[in-house]
Amino acid sequence: MEQLRKRYVSVFLLFSASWGIALSMTRYSIPEEMKEGSVVANLAADLGLDVGELATREVKLDIIHSKKYLEVNKNTGELYIVEKIDREYLCPVKTATTCFIKLDVVIENPLRIFNIELEITDINDNAPRFRRDRIELDVSESAPRGERFSLTNAVDPDVGSNTIKSYSLSENEHFSIETQTGSDGTKYVDLVLKKALDREERAVHNLILTAVDGGVPARSGTASIIVRVLDTNDNAPQFDRQVYSLNITENSPIGTLVLKLNATDLDEGTNAEIMYSFTLYTSEKTQEMFTLNPNTGEIKVKDVIDFEEVKILEMHIQAKDKGHHALSGQCTVMLYVTDVNDNHPEISIKSLRSTVSEDVPKGTVIALVGIRDRDSGDNGKFDLSISEQLPFVLNKSSESDFELVVSESLDREKVPEYDIVLTVTDRGTPPLSDNETITLELMDVNDNAPQFPKSFYTIPVMENNAPGSLLSSVTALDPDLHENQYLVYFIIEKEIVNTSMSMLFSINPENGDLYALKTFDYEREREFLFHIEARDSGVPPRSSNVTVHIIILDQNDNTPVIVSPWRAHGSVVEEMIPRSTDKGRLIAKVIAIDADSVRNSRVTYQFLQITDATLFSLDQYNGEIRTMRMFSYRDPRHQRLVVVAKDNGDPALSATVTIKISTVEHVVKAFSDTMEVPLEYDIFSDLNLYLVIGLGSVSFLLLMTIFVTIVLKCQKPKPTKATPPCRNSVISQRSSTVADSTLVSNDAYWYSLFLAETRKGKLVIRQPIPKGGGYIVSSIPRSTGLTETSDSAASTLQYSK
Repeated sequence: MEQLRKRYVSVFLLFSASWGIALSMTRYSIPEEMKEGSVVANLAADLGLDVGELATREVKLDIIHSKKYLEVNKNTGELYIVEKIDREYLCPVKTATTCFIKLDVVIENPLRIFNIELEITDINDNAPRFRRDRIELDVSESAPRGERFSLTNAVDPDVGSNTIKSYSLSENEHFSIETQTGSDGTKYVDLVLKKALDREERAVHNLILTAVDGGVPARSGTASIIVRVLDTNDNAPQFDRQVYSLNITENSPIGTLVLKLNATDLDEGTNAEIMYSFTLYTSEKTQEMFTLNPNTGEIKVKDVIDFEEVKILEMHIQAKDKGHHALSGQCTVMLYVTDVNDNHPEISIKSLRSTVSEDVPKGTVIALVGIRDRDSGDNGKFDLSISEQLPFVLNKSSESDFELVVSESLDREKVPEYDIVLTVTDRGTPPLSDNETITLELMDVNDNAPQFPKSFYTIPVMENNAPGSLLSSVTALDPDLHENQYLVYFIIEKEIVNTSMSMLFSINPENGDLYALKTFDYEREREFLFHIEARDSGVPPRSSNVTVHIIILDQNDNTPVIVSPWRAHGSVVEEMIPRSTDKGRLIAKVIAIDADSVRNSRVTYQFLQITDATLFSLDQYNGEIRTMRMFSYRDPRHQRLVVVAKDNGDPALSATVTIKISTVEHVVKAFSDTMEVPLEYDIFSDLNLYLVIGLGSVSFLLLMTIFVTIVLKCQKPKPTKATPPCRNSVISQRSSTVADSTLVSNDAYWYSLFLAETRKGKLVIRQPIPKGGGYIVSSIPRSTGLTETSDSAASTLQYSK
């Protein structure tokens, strides 16, 4: 660069011919923008000055301009640059073709003045620059081709070939430029429309205008041209679809957004502002169900949408712009209503038999049931069922009709009435259901016989009952109704010893209360067995019977009778015993009998009075009186014992006997072996023979059971046939033989029991079962199989006819 600048330096030397005050003009030419320190010329050489004298002669450099761009080196005489020189700054007027710096070189001693002109030549150090780097133009899309638009020109401070040479425009199909040169040489540019604009195709055109100078190398500057295409209402609004098809669920909440229409208008401004509206082709019903926002195009639910009323909704919508000459576009919105399960299935009873006979045959139709569901698809399909396990089934007769049919035998007595709950459930999600209750009443038929709670009644009756007393209530049940349930009770006739049951008992035909018609005596009658029949009033009537067992219970109404030791009425029994009697000797045996039952006839014995309690003992169960010690000389000769025999009844009854015991040195026989002393008092009264036979049999079995028990439990090893004293035993320890029973007549059994051994012999009693008979005490011979012999005869009770 430095060499380039030096190449431009031209030294023009002008020498004057006069030597006093010399005046000379020297010219130099340098390019602008030389670096500081660059040598312009050697003034000393050019001016013919001695370099050595420059310092002493005071060389001064006077520059006319305010800035001091140059300086003289006093040592070398060289003119050099002290500050860069900008030609455009020095010579801002572009019309000047040359640019000079004038300076004077003054040398003292002698005074000399040299005029120097320094030409500053231009270099291409400035690029073209537009006054505005952004040029905005508004062009209507309706502008015709060839229309021109003035642009701002570029400026370049350089001159000559370094100034602006040409303009260029970025490539495009709509615009071009034309350049014109002014009188001052300035170049101006016009933008020319060569193709019609379409704002909807391209609303803005961005162009680049470039200015290029003629320097080497060339410099350029650019400006951005923004062409905004002004709209004209030449486009109608357009929907993105001509037909919108979508589904909408019925019962959608009010305010639900259905669709947001998006109509577009390629225009802008008011020409692109769109208003939406329903056209006349949209039904009023549809317009009542939906709202259309005229500004946003939002379609929302306005009213209830019911699939069952309408399944397809059609809307015709217009989009219209706000241009001076408004244009519009249209579309169709098709809404297909989707069914939801919002309708419960409904049950209707078309026919019903509310009452049927319980013997109705299987397959009988009870009701006709219809089902209706307004929904569709799975929401309209349903399943019908019967609650619980009932004897009915549903038969499908058509798509929505069913028959309720009897499937099993009916029994009014088990279930008198059915509440048949019909439940229908659709197959929607969630499922909806409905139910209906059918009440079916069963009418009774006489298909049940009366039933007694028990198959056998055992009725205890206390003897001595009052005639007409209520014994029990024998009641049957009949599960039927009305006359089929009304029962009448009968005693089935049966005779016992020429006596009819109806003479002994009576039953209330309405309620089954059983009464006794007479007073019963346990000692005569023990039980009765007969049948009672219950019969309903149905047609035909049904009946059943039950066995009734009347058991007569014993009452403690018989006082014990002391039969041993025997005594006359009101007399005292006298016994004589040797004074030398040993300890444990059997003195007497008290035996009492009781005609009551075993429980009431159980007799115990005890002393009521005794002279000396240390001398005698009494077994409370068998009545044996024995000595507890031997007699002493201090003991009185006469001892008086009063024994009471008490039964086990409640209250207990008792009898007493007084025994007077006299001690003697020797015992004298009182009776002959063959002598018989009969004592008689009435035992029997006139009883029916059949009672005697029955009671005798029972007593015989009872006594035999007691006898066997006594033999098995009370038998001692020695002697082999001896029986020890035990409770309720009437067998003597010394004589335990039991005689056989003897049938005296067809009316009663007689039992011969060995009771005791006395000095007079062995006492035997034959006891009849019937109460109130007479007893005869007599002697029986020794040949009855007794184990011991005695001089006295045995006493026997015999039946007196």
